[in-house]
This record gives sequence, structure tokens and C-alpha cells, in this order.
Amino acid sequence: MLSGQQKTLISLISAVVARIVPEASPQILLERPKVASHGDIATNVAMQLAKPARRNPRELAQEIVHALMAENKAADFIASAEVAGPGFINLRLTPSAHQHVLRVIQDEGEQYGILPSNNEKVLVEFVSANPTGPLHVGHARQAALGDSLCRLFSAQGYDVTREFYYNDAGNQIENLAISVQARARGIEPDSPDFPADGYKGDYILDIARDFQNKATVQAADGNSVTASGDIDSLEDIRRFAVAYLRREQDLDLQAFGLKFDNFYLESSLYTSGRVEQTVQALIANGHTYEHEGALWLRTTELGTGDDKDRVMRKSEGGYTYFVPDVAYHVAKWERGFHRAINIQGSDHHGTIARVRAGLQGLELGIPKEFPDYILHKMVKVVRNGAEVKISKRAGSYVTMRDLIDWVGQDAVRFFLIQRRADSEFVFDIDLALSKSEDNPVYYVQYAHARICSMLAQSGHSAEEVAAANAAPLLAPTEFALMQRLAEYPETLARAATELAPHHVAFWLRDCAADFHAWYNAERVLVDDKELKLARLQLAQATRQVLANGLALLGVSAPERM
Repeated sequence: MLSGQQKTLISLISAVVARIVPEASPQILLERPKVASHGDIATNVAMQLAKPARRNPRELAQEIVHALMAENKAADFIASAEVAGPGFINLRLTPSAHQHVLRVIQDEGEQYGILPSNNEKVLVEFVSANPTGPLHVGHARQAALGDSLCRLFSAQGYDVTREFYYNDAGNQIENLAISVQARARGIEPDSPDFPADGYKGDYILDIARDFQNKATVQAADGNSVTASGDIDSLEDIRRFAVAYLRREQDLDLQAFGLKFDNFYLESSLYTSGRVEQTVQALIANGHTYEHEGALWLRTTELGTGDDKDRVMRKSEGGYTYFVPDVAYHVAKWERGFHRAINIQGSDHHGTIARVRAGLQGLELGIPKEFPDYILHKMVKVVRNGAEVKISKRAGSYVTMRDLIDWVGQDAVRFFLIQRRADSEFVFDIDLALSKSEDNPVYYVQYAHARICSMLAQSGHSAEEVAAANAAPLLAPTEFALMQRLAEYPETLARAATELAPHHVAFWLRDCAADFHAWYNAERVLVDDKELKLARLQLAQATRQVLANGLALLGVSAPERM
């Protein structure tokens, strides 16, 4: 979504370019110059057109500038324009063009940057943890990324569904059950009799005790499971342990402020026959073959970039893990989600081509790029300068709940969103607890709280501030802050398009920096009433957009710090 200011500028530049190079139809891109003294907005349109138009880019840029400044409508928006470097066009906006954004923000409030419904559905699947233990910091990163992405897509007009896929079938569930059984029988994790692939965290002992006490747990899907207490029944232990851990994970998600719309069980793909139906359809379509007792999928022939064919059914009869994934994504498609996004760890990279190949082999008209993937790298937790690796509760890793207990939900969310998903991240506990400008969440929240305090101390009503004339706002720091506010809608659109909520975190940090720079350079509560009210209006607009942006990350906007 472009701001009104940007739309107007693009329209003016497009009209001029159409006259000078009528055969061209360039994409007009506007960006903020890296050096503030170069202007407010820059475009490389002349450099785009130079080669096809067979023109010198600087000469073409100069002709565009002359024609642009001759436009009557341009005088309301463009104060000056100049050519820089190999052919960039740098524009300086008029004061009224800068100030216009304050009226827009005032009119739209919480809806500033929000688009109306586009009647399109999108399903975002994330966290999707095995119900074998507490959620770890990798799950926390997925939770932060997924929830903020869902909020972004909702802001862009999509009908969004959050889905959690439970991997409740397979060897890991068997290992969970035998681990609980061993603890129930008094076998310690360090005993040679403890299962080699068993889970050793304290939570296993908690499950074993509750099972023996015939406890009842309320599962995430609303169903309750009561333990039989029979430690010889591995199936009873399995059912209780899975329900117990689903509930524990749900409590962790609640502590994170995250609620899913739907929970989908891997086991249901088997009990409903979906897995078998998928396999038979791939066989019927001629995309499989038998080799050494195993059933293979011809993934190399299905155009998704896989480097070798993959086993679907092992020689002993069990299906490999990507087969239910294919069946699951057919279910997504059949539920009407023709846009689906999966957020997973980078160790799932090999799954992408296989799942997409399976979907192509079913010949259902599903696009080759379905579904979209965001693969995130792992998180390293550091405290007092040393890496923290062990959680007593989990036994071998730091949990989501650990992070929340240590630094709070706001810091966990902001910190885990502020970097690209595909970059490794060091979560510094000490930094997250610090009250300094080096702590990004504190820095942004402090800007919001400072504005709230300023508005409360001003002695002016919200109505007076809203009615103020913004014309006195002429300081360079004021132009910079208003320009930042005008870029917010485009930032949201870019973040959603690129599946990159970190753009919002970057924008918030930059906006807070622009606000603090303005606050330190210009007194707000001055004697000149007209100037004071104008500056309060700018402060109020900044507060509103900071709050809007923080809400998209699931982070609070405190009025006091």
C-alpha cells in the first residue's frame, strides 16, 4: 500500500515519462536517499529507461526533472528536484506535502496502513511441534514470526487462519511413551536401562506421576483424557502423555499471547485414509515405481527441483515422513486455502521439493510453488556473556517459557522478529532486560510512553490538538519524522509481500530514532501556542503509528515506563 503522497508523485512522474519516452512503461520506484541531505525521495527511473531509450541516463534524468517541475500540479508536492550520480533523481517535498500525512493519520487512526478485505484466504501453519516436550526457542521464533505475519496479512485485507499441525504419529511418540513408562517404573534417565532414544527432562517424571495418580488433563482440542494408571499399557501411556504435552504446549502459547484457529492431527491423515488415498493416486497417475521392495516417487520428473527420486513406502511397509505432508497439503487445498505458508526450521529445507513434487504428481491443478515456505535458522541464547543451553524442565534445551519468564512476552516477540528469518540470531538476555537505547523494544516503547507523558502534561485536549494547523512544522527533524510516518503503509505492504515482518521492526526502530532526534532538537511545549499545538499533533500522530506497528508484532504500547 502506497501513501497518498507516493501515489501522487508516481502519477506525476509517470505522466512526464510517458511524454518523453512514450514507448516505455517503467515501474516507478521511490525510495529514501541514503544521505538525508540529498533529498526526501529518490527515483532511478531515468537509469531504467536509458538503455531501451538509447539515451545518456543523466541527460534523460535532467529532461525528466525539467518537465516535472513545469507541471502545475507538481508545485504542491515538489519543492525542488535535481540529478545526482549516474542518473538518480532526488526530490525535495514541499512543507504541505510533508504535513498532509498528519491529517491522514488523524482521520484513519488505528486503521492507518490497513487495507479493506480482498476476499482472499490464506492459511499460515507454524510452530507445529511434536507433542513430545515443552516448546523450545526455535518454536518461539516460529510463534513470533507466524503471529506477526498473520497480523500483517490481516492488515493487508486477507482472511487469515492460524493452524498448528501436530506430529502425533511416528517413532517420536513411541519414544515418548516408553520414556514415561520407564520413569513410572522408577528407572532414572542416567540408568543403562533407560531407553536409548528416550526423553530425559523433568517433565517426563511429572507425566509419569500424574499418569500413576490417574489424573485428568484437558487437551487443547477441548477433549479430556483420564489416565488409567496401568503402567503396563503403553497405549494408555501414549494417549495420556500426548494429551498432557498438548495441554502444556497450549499453556506456553497462551503465555505468549498466541491463539490458533485450528489444530490438525497427523494421525487423522492415517485414520481418515488420506495418506493411503494419496499414495494410490500417485501410483494410478504413473509417478511411482518399485525398487528393492520400496515404493519410490519420481520426484526428479515432476519439475520441483528435487535432485533424486524419493522413497515413499519403505521396504518394511512404513511411509516416509513426507508422504503424510503431501496428504496434509491436499487437505489444505481442498479446504479452499489456495495460499498457504509454512514456517519451519531450516532443517526442513529438503522437504520443500518433495512435498511440492507429490502435489504435482496428484495432478489436481495445484501450482508448483504451493505452499510458500519461510525457513528460519536457530536461536542461540546468551546470558552473562555465555551461551545458555540447558533447561532443567526440558533436560537439554531452553524453552519458550524460559524466555518469557526471563524477559517478558514483549521482548521475546520483538527480539525474535527483528532479524530476517534465514539469519542466525543470538538472543541476549541481558540486553533484553536493559533500559537503554541499545534494547530495541525498550527504545520503541519508551518513545511511545514519552509521547503519552508529553500529551498528558500539555494541558491541551485531544480536540485542540486534532484541530491544530500543521503549517508551523518546518524544522528538518520534523520533515524527517513526517516522511517516516508517510512510509508506514508501504512498509506493511512490503513486509507482507516478502513474508518478512522484520521490516516492521526496522521501521519502528527508525521511527523511534526520528522521534527522539526531533524531541531532542525541538522543544514541544513552547510558549507559541500555534507551534506547540502543531508539534503536539505531530507527536500524537507518531504515538498512533508506533502503537499500530507494535500491535502488528503483538507487542504492547505502554503509556508509562
